[in-house]
Amino acid sequence: MKTIPQLFEGSVAKYPDNVLVWEKKNGQYKGISFSSVREHVYRFAAGLMALGVKKGDRVALLSEGRSEWLVSELAILYLGAINIPLSVKINEPDELSFRIRHAQCRWVICSERQADKIRSIKNEIPKVGTFIIIGHANTLDNSEKSYRDIYENGEKQLPDLKEKLELAWQAVQPDDLANISYTSGTTADPKGIMLSHRNYTANVEQANSLMTVTEDFVTLLILPWDHSFAHTVGLYTLIRQGASMAVVETGKTIMETLRNIPKNIKEVKPTFLLSVPALSKNFRKNIEAGIRAKGKVTEALFRQAMKTAYIYNGIGWDKGKGWRRALLPLVRFYDKILFSKIREGFGGRLRFFIGGGALLDIDLQRFFYAIGIPVYQGYGLSEASPVISSNGPEKHKLGSSGYLVTHLDLKICDEQGNELPLGEKGEIVVRGENVMKGYWKNETATAEVLKDGWLYTGDMGYLDKDGFLYVLGRFKSLLIGNDGEKFSPEGIEEAIVEQSRFIEQCMLYNNQNAYTSGLIFPNIPALKAAMKELELTRETADYDKIILELIKTDIDQFLPGGKYENMFPGRWLPAAVGIMDEPFSEENRMLNSTMKMVRNRVVERYRQLIDFLYTASGKNILNERNLETIRRLIRGN
Repeated sequence: MKTIPQLFEGSVAKYPDNVLVWEKKNGQYKGISFSSVREHVYRFAAGLMALGVKKGDRVALLSEGRSEWLVSELAILYLGAINIPLSVKINEPDELSFRIRHAQCRWVICSERQADKIRSIKNEIPKVGTFIIIGHANTLDNSEKSYRDIYENGEKQLPDLKEKLELAWQAVQPDDLANISYTSGTTADPKGIMLSHRNYTANVEQANSLMTVTEDFVTLLILPWDHSFAHTVGLYTLIRQGASMAVVETGKTIMETLRNIPKNIKEVKPTFLLSVPALSKNFRKNIEAGIRAKGKVTEALFRQAMKTAYIYNGIGWDKGKGWRRALLPLVRFYDKILFSKIREGFGGRLRFFIGGGALLDIDLQRFFYAIGIPVYQGYGLSEASPVISSNGPEKHKLGSSGYLVTHLDLKICDEQGNELPLGEKGEIVVRGENVMKGYWKNETATAEVLKDGWLYTGDMGYLDKDGFLYVLGRFKSLLIGNDGEKFSPEGIEEAIVEQSRFIEQCMLYNNQNAYTSGLIFPNIPALKAAMKELELTRETADYDKIILELIKTDIDQFLPGGKYENMFPGRWLPAAVGIMDEPFSEENRMLNSTMKMVRNRVVERYRQLIDFLYTASGKNILNERNLETIRRLIRGN
């Protein structure tokens, strides 16, 4: 099956009565079968065809996960059109309008909850002729139509359009674009990742080589459906195998939706879940809170049980081997009285999590492995559709990102692109049918990462002798949040330096952390001039704190209420700031010969300071470490 319509049609033929989507209606989960979803797809596709959507057209889709999301994407793809999946996390109007405008979309499909975002930018996206609103929109203006109206019109038109529709999806070629998926690249503007039908179907085949997914599998899709990980593994992998996906019950607010997740897990009783580090950390926090609530005796027993399980499990690869075998009766005892009860909170059927988006630290991996619902860490990126490797039930090493999918070439390269021997660290470079066609309307960025069919990922890692991939962090410059979202720091860093009187150099850092930190080297002459203006001397009480507040004021101008508040998403601005004791220079090798920052050397030099910025005291700019550094810099030694 080389195209997504072929993939879906094949599964409908094989599993017509299997439930594909579980969705809550009137307080109860109800299943929609493969054949029923296909009927919905045909009707909505006919409705879009009647609107004029045709092969090659771009249609933006902005919605929470729901059955209409899947139906909309499939309907778009059946017509040979291209879906532009947009993240519901985007709240900045400029970010949203750029993607829709850059992709030259003529239609936008959005949920009622996201409709106001779209309405606020209509003047910035004049090429969009029709806005289709999913759900119960109270009022629609002349440019808006309801999803239901398009669907019902398609149902009426289908007898006349069915042959044309079937010819349309059969004419779709494997190399045709399915999605343009936007992420943030090496400039301030997002990049549109061009993914073909074959990119997706190849990656689904590859992902199934890592673990056996059968038709009895069901998951609650917690991650946003536009997320590349959720998209391929949560939608199309399950479709191929005849398995089921369940929709999180949408609340009236985002917080209410999040509170629905534990309840929905118990209702759906998933066999596996897709997770990112932020979710895993939250699950662990809730588990440990539940144990503490049962009293000190239970808490002490739990600690002993975890200690025993940690020893028995090792790193998974060596679980229960050698002398550890003697611990098995004790592990089974603890599982019966403790761990099995914890698993009941996840519905009782949960076999494992698949971890993606960002790397999960080994301590969390050991925790979930001990309680009997391991997080099998994987690795990928949107440009690879996204799965490159993963641990699985049959083969896993905690701390690694697993073994490679089939039909994928991987090499580790140095900074000059030369292949390194097994075990050496360098940039992860891959080649396969899952690798993107390039970046939409961005030949320069495409040429930087695609060379002779190889994708240069920008991630550093190595392969061990057993074939397990270890991902060590960013080889290049992208920030990566704890949910896997990525962003380029250069534009922010340049803006901070350019707009600040008191900041000479700046480097932002986020490697799967809860917030972004910033390393700052102050503009010492400007600060000394400010001290004169404020009539401060080194003998003035708290002069060092006043100086740090001046630096903080320059950063605050990019936050809400500041002069440049809408320039960048808030999560990528520094929530903690560390003052460096020397500037980047060629002499200390933190600048290269073209005067560009060498980030890995900066991180290496300031590793302790960066780690300190992720502590409670380090988050306060007026910490003693910063105060001491400022005093030393002002003194000139």
